Amino acid sequence: MNSYPLARALLFKLEPETAHRLTFNLLDLAAKTPWCRFAQNQVLADPATVMGLNFPNRIGLAAGLDKNGAHIDALNCLGFGFIEVGTVTPRAQPGNPRPRLFRLPEAGALINRMGFNNEGLTHFLANVRARHSKGILGLNIGKNFDTPIERAVDDYLIGLRGVHAVADYVTINISSPNTKNLRQLQAADQFAPLLAALRAEKDRLDQSNQKVVPLVVKIAPDLSSEEIEQIAQLLVNEGIDGVIATNTTIARDAVAGMPFADEAGGLSGRPVRAASTEVIKNLRSNLPANFPIIGVGGIDSAEAAVEKINAGADLIQIYTGFIYQGPPLIAQISQALAHLPQAGRA
Repeated sequence: MNSYPLARALLFKLEPETAHRLTFNLLDLAAKTPWCRFAQNQVLADPATVMGLNFPNRIGLAAGLDKNGAHIDALNCLGFGFIEVGTVTPRAQPGNPRPRLFRLPEAGALINRMGFNNEGLTHFLANVRARHSKGILGLNIGKNFDTPIERAVDDYLIGLRGVHAVADYVTINISSPNTKNLRQLQAADQFAPLLAALRAEKDRLDQSNQKVVPLVVKIAPDLSSEEIEQIAQLLVNEGIDGVIATNTTIARDAVAGMPFADEAGGLSGRPVRAASTEVIKNLRSNLPANFPIIGVGGIDSAEAAVEKINAGADLIQIYTGFIYQGPPLIAQISQALAHLPQAGRA
């Protein structure tokens, strides 16, 4: 019996950030009980080798839910094939003023303008090192809000140097709409030198730490076909290992007239599903067949996950759909993906 709808109804009576904290407190407690093993066993194995990493299944948790990497062990209980935490910035920062997170239940959506709120790289690394679970872990890095955009590379290099030794892969987040001018880094004149600097530093760190850590870039859904084609070419040219498509959208057409629809921030959930899938299709047609794509955006059902894989994604991530559907969503998606003809594709 799925008890999550009742739990969600109670949680949704609370202010979103309060509900978020309470959920993690309960999950941390549950992780210390036999429930942890039970929950993991609900998810089918569906091994895939992507970016040289061996994933037990193709379902990941997107960055943003656990910004400080404080709940990795609890999240691992849910059966994810991989978990991504962050976004972390070099220095701690409070993010934008509250309220900054809004539910749009009618659309299965959220709007957030969190603004990379986190406790900083030192605290983040302490949390990551304290984890006990050994699942695949992605660490998502960004820039501080008060670092000028022309010096953004400095923050990303600090982040990469900090997380490299403890990451299975590193995500460069240049697509949040909630840090001023951040998305400018997707423009070719800034994107190419940023990627070149990060790739060079990654190669140095790989040699220094004696481990190869894939570098992936997370892009926005609000890009033209020409911009996506240009980004795809730069990803290949600069030796980047993968791409995550996509972050939240600034478009509001799908939620016009709904409560909170006009709030500033990034819209996630069901309304971004089609746009995200189109970006994946466009990337796949402009990238080598073996170039890894992680699909995220509006995955709130097994059908939506299959759509992302069929569009060309090798792995998928969930976030807003997970908040609305709960842990059973992971098991449902695992059933669907494990039975696809391309299951286990490398």
